[in-house]
Amino acid sequence: MATSATSDQLLVVIDPVARRTDGESVRIAKDVLSAGARTKVCLPDSPEEFARALTRRGSRRPVVVGDDRALARAVSLLHRRRELAGCALSLVPVGGALSVAGALGVPMGAVAAARAVLDGVERRLDLLVDDSDGVVLGALRIPSAAHRTTETEEGRPWLRTAQSLVRTLVPARETPLPASRPSRLRVEVDGVTLVDLDQPVETVSVTPGATGVAEVEVRPLSVGAEASPLLASGRRVSVSGTDFHYRADAGVWGPVRRRTWTVWEGAWGLTVPGAP
Repeated sequence: MATSATSDQLLVVIDPVARRTDGESVRIAKDVLSAGARTKVCLPDSPEEFARALTRRGSRRPVVVGDDRALARAVSLLHRRRELAGCALSLVPVGGALSVAGALGVPMGAVAAARAVLDGVERRLDLLVDDSDGVVLGALRIPSAAHRTTETEEGRPWLRTAQSLVRTLVPARETPLPASRPSRLRVEVDGVTLVDLDQPVETVSVTPGATGVAEVEVRPLSVGAEASPLLASGRRVSVSGTDFHYRADAGVWGPVRRRTWTVWEGAWGLTVPGAP
């Protein structure tokens, strides 16, 4: 469902990674937005400044100039303040991690994306919310279990967000997932067990499905012939068992022994191009 974006006052929050990696695209975005609306530009250099800019936006529509990580931070902050319902976000994608932005319908070019901010419509989107109040915008994937532990971002939601924000202040670097071995996990969808601990699995994927549900795919460990994936859909997905990491929105989280994600239907709004 899409509605017109109404406010012509914009708060443009420019992620520090975007400023470092592609200053020209940042400049173009600022010029296009400033030519079409009244804008206030913020250049946060710390987690506190990023949060302060969003929470003091007033009636201005927030526009994030950055990558998937920057968008996820903004959604996470507004979710924790329970302000997503009345706040449509916009994104001008600048940076290297942009697969989520593309999947959500945001134009990839700075000019096209900035014009969509000015002339586009608000599209309401589902949100995966976990039992520690963390959020996932796109798909998540649980790979095979790790032989060694990577840096953990598990725990209090505010700590996870702060750690993620701090990464904007240092050169972007993908955290490699460690060497893998089969996982033993229990996967439940709306209370029904899809796979249990006695069946090793290669991967578990959770992706947005029809409105209000998530699509779950479990790939069992194959012995000889490739095993068929196990499929289900539902509003609530629980995974438990051996310690596991999961990849979501260009980040790696964990280790955790249990995590439950619930689909919040139409929980947040994103400005996308309107019908031609």
